[in-house]
Amino acid sequence: MLQMLLLLHAKDEGQTKHSQGEKTMLRIAARLAFLTASVVTLPVLTAMADDLQIARGKYLVTVSGCNDCHTPGYFFGKPDMSRFLGGSDVGFEIPGEGVFVGPNITPDKKTGIGSWTPEQIVKAMQVGERPDGRILAPIMPWHAFAKLTADDAMAIAAFLKSLNPISNQTPGPFKPGEKVSTFMFRIAPPGETAAAAAK
Repeated sequence: MLQMLLLLHAKDEGQTKHSQGEKTMLRIAARLAFLTASVVTLPVLTAMADDLQIARGKYLVTVSGCNDCHTPGYFFGKPDMSRFLGGSDVGFEIPGEGVFVGPNITPDKKTGIGSWTPEQIVKAMQVGERPDGRILAPIMPWHAFAKLTADDAMAIAAFLKSLNPISNQTPGPFKPGEKVSTFMFRIAPPGETAAAAAK
């Protein structure tokens, strides 16, 4: 009887050891599966986050009217969407400061903002200073963009960096007294006569 109990105990102990070994193997397998899934899905989740940020940036650029001053043809009623945000063809005259044309804000490295970092884009939008130190013209509403959240400002930068680069060097800026090579909006004092249409 004692021998039989010892055999049953040994058998139970063997099953317990076997069960613990199986549990350990299952835990290792589960951890490896989780690790593999993490490695595989992390880039997908990152891409999804990037897509969401870019979509948010596109929305903000749209509602902010960036297209108005930075897409050729907009002020003539026919925006050239094949050159979306590739730089305006109309300048703004600011008395005493000169004429400023909305520049190319696509990621073209030579004529746009392709060499700017996202942080430099945000600084230009929110502080009014380009990477080269030049202060943006007052027509650029950076004071309003200064109120954007950090996430929204970076979303705009991400969207701009995601655009197709457009090679288009806008003219200017023109100093007071310089000949202007583009159409321009002029602010005239009260009492001036409206200009006749060009022939």
